[in-house]
Amino acid sequence: MSIAVEKILCEVGAIIEGHFLLNSGLHSPFYVEKFRILQYPYYAQQLCSMIVQYYRDYHVDVVVGPATGGIIVAYEVARQLGVRTLFTEEIENLLHGKVVSRRTFRPGLGIESGEQVLLVDDILTMGGSIRETKELLEDMGGKVVGIGVLIDRSGRDLEFGVPLFSCHQISIPNYTPEECPLCAAHIPLVKPSATKKR
Repeated sequence: MSIAVEKILCEVGAIIEGHFLLNSGLHSPFYVEKFRILQYPYYAQQLCSMIVQYYRDYHVDVVVGPATGGIIVAYEVARQLGVRTLFTEEIENLLHGKVVSRRTFRPGLGIESGEQVLLVDDILTMGGSIRETKELLEDMGGKVVGIGVLIDRSGRDLEFGVPLFSCHQISIPNYTPEECPLCAAHIPLVKPSATKKR
């Protein structure tokens, strides 16, 4: 399976070399541009079908993904499973003079208590978006039965308390700004995404 995914990544040029500021705040010499994959419905369908096959017997009621890339993944996985789909957005509030961000559903949308939820996303790096979304779902009384991602680039065994499935794992080095050899070499830093996913 991973060989087929690697082929897709190469065909669409999804792995870009440079000096990138990730949404986690870490620096990396490579960036996985998920929209180079998701712009092709055929490839999105193929990858999402891997998640569907893994979780087909988990009795999923609803598939949820964090915005932005998670929306497409959630929609396609839900379509193949024949269930409904939702996505969370990140909003900012002022609390005690500090800006605090949190994940939420649009007004009038959400899950019912007791529903079994499959949480999906595009790229897993540090797991912040997934943890925040999982917490929201559990606060609403949902039961998260599993997590599915297209690409796991975390390079570690992240624990979420439920099964985690990735279509592909890729080992890409990440550095703190203080330890980044690309910074030391004065290679210009680029932020490829405006989202705040972690």
